[in-house]
Amino acid sequence: MPPIKRTYRLQIMLNAEEIADLDAWRFEKRWPTRSDAVRELIRSGLAAKADDPDRGARSVDFGVLDPPGD
Repeated sequence: MPPIKRTYRLQIMLNAEEIADLDAWRFEKRWPTRSDAVRELIRSGLAAKADDPDRGARSVDFGVLDPPGD
């Protein structure tokens, strides 16, 4: 299979706890890079059947590790 051409860049900022959790998950699942791990988490999150998100929430009100509504 030919390699996937990735033409879009997404930059995010994480705090120390979030990056440590990402790295721990990545090593546990044996993803070779942070980028690969983040892509897998995005795929998994988009595929998950979840309740509607809190549409009134502002991004400043929650972090990567905080579930909606906390």
